[in-house]
Amino acid sequence: MIPDNEVKLTGMSHTAGCAAKIGPGTLAGILEGLPKFQDPNLLVGIETSDDGAVYKVSDELALIQTLDFFTPVVDDPYTFGQVAAANALSDIYAMGGEPKIALNIVAWPNCVNPKFLGEILRGGADKVMEAGAVLAGGHSIQDDEPKYGLSVTGFVHPDKMFKNCGAVPGDVLILTKPLGTGIVNTAVKAEMASEKAKAEVIRTMTALNKKAKQVIERYEIHSCTDVTGFGLAGHSVEMAEGSGVTIEIHLDQLPVQSEAAEYAKMGLIPAGAYKNRAFAEGKIDVGNAEEHMLDLFFDPQTSGGLLISVSPETADQIMKDLEQTDMDTPFAVIGRVIPAGEKRIRLL
Repeated sequence: MIPDNEVKLTGMSHTAGCAAKIGPGTLAGILEGLPKFQDPNLLVGIETSDDGAVYKVSDELALIQTLDFFTPVVDDPYTFGQVAAANALSDIYAMGGEPKIALNIVAWPNCVNPKFLGEILRGGADKVMEAGAVLAGGHSIQDDEPKYGLSVTGFVHPDKMFKNCGAVPGDVLILTKPLGTGIVNTAVKAEMASEKAKAEVIRTMTALNKKAKQVIERYEIHSCTDVTGFGLAGHSVEMAEGSGVTIEIHLDQLPVQSEAAEYAKMGLIPAGAYKNRAFAEGKIDVGNAEEHMLDLFFDPQTSGGLLISVSPETADQIMKDLEQTDMDTPFAVIGRVIPAGEKRIRLL
């Protein structure tokens, strides 16, 4: 029996076999069947699978709209609220914007003590406050398993927004958070993760991408996205396809969570990694990559880092600035952009 002062949120799912995120291939097919909307002020819609929608309000102001919510990835309610909020806020940063207004999205089982929901909402509110935005309400429904997230509105100058489809040959790729959150969380659920790995994965998932965005917004950014459920594989494929290029990624340069590679070698791989692999593998030249590194490449991330494509000169300046910033997570140059080849991604 779980004590009254504790809740195992990640053990509450009644539909575990259906809880995985819809794969990018399936989603693309669904979106293809929707009506096509035309508005000259819609600067970014669904066409490039970008992180949010952007609508031009004036020559000086555009509105970014996004939302994200999911089932618990950690057992502590307050931490889950932080993670879910950081993940939702990340889409605004990935498009170069500043989050301004957030609304809660809640699904909650009637059979679970509502005090745990209060802790989730408190965690989310603290992250919204850290981001400098305002939490202004939301909507809740009854559901058989808990879900939480945010709908977030942000502002950006129309000429300064980031998109995920502007990478050009010669660019350098920077990743601002380590990979492996899905693998480490799988090890946590199996009660095989060390305390060090647990602490690091929580620190990574709850860290806002605010600091990285504040650094890179001072430079010309050719392309930017955040690495989340589709993994580095899926999001780099989207960037390469949208930009009409091939991306080379050096696996030995990837920042990786503590012990994530060890857990991957043990076979502690989340189901989402296999879905990501099924979608993207045909577009990737895996070369001689070791299996555990491929698992990390396909690993679905929760509240992952920014993947940034910039000129080599700009990359040097950004790396210097990041090193002088009190960053919460490791970051690294992980590859480069080359002219389009037979495959969208080359692993080296």
